[in-house]
Parts: sequence; structure tokens; C-alpha cells
Amino acid sequence: QTQGGCRRPTPSPPALAAFHARPRVPAAMARRGLDEWIAKIEQMELLPEQDYKHLCEYVKEILLEESTVQPVAAPVTICGDIHGQFHDLLELFRTGGKCPDTSYIFMGDFVDRGYNSVETITLLLLLKARYPSRITLLRGNHESRQITQVYGFYDECLRKYGSTKVWRLCTETFDYLSLAAVVGDQFLCVHGGLSPTLDTLEQIRELQRVQEPPHEGPMCDLMWSDPDDIHGWGISARGAGYVFGGDIVQQFLHANDLKKIARSHQLVMEGHKWMFDERLVTVWSAPNYCYRCGNVASALEIESPTEQRFQTFEAAPPKFRQVPDFSSRSPDYFL
Repeated sequence: QTQGGCRRPTPSPPALAAFHARPRVPAAMARRGLDEWIAKIEQMELLPEQDYKHLCEYVKEILLEESTVQPVAAPVTICGDIHGQFHDLLELFRTGGKCPDTSYIFMGDFVDRGYNSVETITLLLLLKARYPSRITLLRGNHESRQITQVYGFYDECLRKYGSTKVWRLCTETFDYLSLAAVVGDQFLCVHGGLSPTLDTLEQIRELQRVQEPPHEGPMCDLMWSDPDDIHGWGISARGAGYVFGGDIVQQFLHANDLKKIARSHQLVMEGHKWMFDERLVTVWSAPNYCYRCGNVASALEIESPTEQRFQTFEAAPPKFRQVPDFSSRSPDYFL
């Protein structure tokens, strides 16, 4: 189905049946309720499980109406990985402006590795529910059941809620996220990169996105691939996706009448990095990544097709962070 030239995702029959059997959103999730919960989560007060269920059902309904390649109008601010660094997300909003005053695209990897993945994804989902046209959430490789069980989000949900219900609600919602966005018909936004099996935006729109990301194939490539100083395609050391050169970027942009690609997925010490004659930029929005890398972060502001600038910011002061009590041992991803 299409709406305004956008192809809607086609859920699998079980997912579709479950979706249409959802409960209606109660009055508690109306605008006033959403505003109250946004204020509370900014103070790190967790959303009760039952309200979390209603929130995720509501956000899934919004996401189902969006295209797999979601069109977004400028001006908009494009953000890279957040990785559960909640206080740095608040710092990003202090630097770039709060939603809805500023329109945002977040290119995935909202959770894992940081101390506050629960608060991070909760705030982003609440903002999506409250201001659906002012914030676009794309899927990264960490928005998956398998990855989040290894890198922290699963454990954090269990620790903070005493069960895995919120983790299940969030990972089910991740299945509905768009895989890419296009700003003003000129700027492609995607978490990882390109795929040797995808030559056009239309091929991306036709992907069956409502699923756990597969270990290989075009959907996997969009989340896992990286640019490199090579010619053509190469094998990725990540074990998923590919590496691709400037010639591949130029071919894709020309075939789709695009100008540039914005992506995240790789730590950049300066917060952003241009490649291939400024045809592709990596944007990284998690300052002092994992609380030890010492990098700055950035967000890319697109005012118009010809006017872009970076907002650079540093990590929030340590006094705002509360280190979790890892009573047994620190998880491997913090060692």
C-alpha cells in the first residue's frame, strides 16, 4: 500500500493479526499524559509496565504508517548512535534544541553499552508518540533481540523492572522502525551503509522490514555495512554487512538522484567524518563513548539542500551519571 508516495511495510500474518488485536490507547496516553511522562523520564522516573505496553502499541501504530524509506522535510537535525547514554542525549537536546522546536532524525543504536538504555529508548518513544512528525527513528543493528541480549539492554530491563516484559515490548516495537530516511529528496540517512543487492530506493522500500534483522541480506547490510577507502565491495571484519568504496556511493547517489549519504555505526573521535569528496558523512552522537573513549559528539543540521552545519557537544558532567550496581561483576562490554 502507498500513501503520499510512501510504501507502507507489510507485516507478516502473525504480526498483522497481533497488531490489529491491540488494545486501544487509554486516556492516560493523551497529550497531557505524554507531556507528564516526558517530564518524569527526564528526571529518570521509569514508566510503569502497563503504561509502557500502551506506549509501544501506540508507537507501533504510528510507525506502521511510515515508509521503510521515510521522507523528511528540512530543516532537520540528523543524529548518530546514542547507545544508552541518556544524560548525553539530554545534552544533545540542550545543544540542538528540544523536540518539537527542532525536528530530528535518529539513525539507530539507541540502546546497549551505556548505563541508561531504558531511559533513552523510553524518552525517544515518548517523543515519537507526542510529536510523530517531528522525530524520525531509524533502525540500527542494536535494535534487535539477539544483540540486546549480549550488549546490555536486556540485562538493564531485567534489573530495573524485575522482568523482561519491557525488553520484549521494545524489541517488538523495533521491528516496525524505518530502515532509512530521505531529507528533501537529496540526503539519504541510514544506520550502516549500502548493500550490493540494493541499487535503488524503491528496492529498499520493498523490503519486508517487520522482522528480527536477518544475519545476512539487504536488510542486514543497511544496518551493518561501512564505507572504506577501497574500490567496489569488500568483506567486512564485523562478520556482517560489507565495506564499500567511493565509487559505490557515487553510483548509488547518481542512480537515485541524491546528493549525499549520512550514516552512523562507527565511532568518530571528532564527532563526524566526511568521505568520498563529501558525498558521505559519518555522524556520531555518543560523546565519551562507553564513558572512556574521550571523543566529542555531533549532530548534523540540514537547513536546506545547500546549507548544512554540525553542532558539536561534549559529554554531560559525570555528576549527572549514576553508575549501576553490578553486584556480581561488570558486564564484558564495560571491561
